[in-house]
Amino acid sequence: MSRSRFDKFKTVLQQRQPDMALVTDQVHKAQNISAMLRTADAVGITTVHMVQPARGRLVYHHTAGGSSRFVTSIGHPSIEAALQAARDQGLKLYAAQWSERAISYRDADYTQPFALVMGAEKYGLSETASAEADVHLTIPMVGMVESYNVSVAAAIILQEALHQRQAAGHYQRPVSEGEGYHRTLFRWAQPKMARYCDQRGLPYPELDEDGDMIPPTDAAYRGRA
Repeated sequence: MSRSRFDKFKTVLQQRQPDMALVTDQVHKAQNISAMLRTADAVGITTVHMVQPARGRLVYHHTAGGSSRFVTSIGHPSIEAALQAARDQGLKLYAAQWSERAISYRDADYTQPFALVMGAEKYGLSETASAEADVHLTIPMVGMVESYNVSVAAAIILQEALHQRQAAGHYQRPVSEGEGYHRTLFRWAQPKMARYCDQRGLPYPELDEDGDMIPPTDAAYRGRA
């Protein structure tokens, strides 16, 4: 690995926003899931909570441009479980949904911890997600169509979140380089070795200044170092 590539990993990781997440409420089309993972990576989201569709299963193509490697995706059996996971992170729920209490997406405060909840392609947001949401968001439109594609709508809203957070200095906040930081950096730089260690319960080896692994001496790593 080149030092510039490793430095890019560190720069990106330092700008991640752990208090911002995305929830997909039974979104099932692979291209939409992939596009939203790509957007999540672009704005610094660390976790996407995906609700298992009522029919079929969660799948997405490699059209995410490798973003699935840098964003943690967690599958949930129900929207209740996904929303609770977001709540457990201390996040408010912002749902893309037209209603009498909806506000323009530009008027929402994205500098506070939040999770954006996006509904399924054909049916939109579930009743549960709509009722549980703290804020409903709408995107102004003047054409014949009634809504944007779900991945496009997510990108529009999250770009506004990025804009607000950049202005507030959130992407320049000091990052604690604790164990979680170094584990994530290792997984990004050495994904195959990370999987090997995870499967066997082994600690991650040290990395040098170029992101290359310093060969461990423990016999448990033999054949992989």
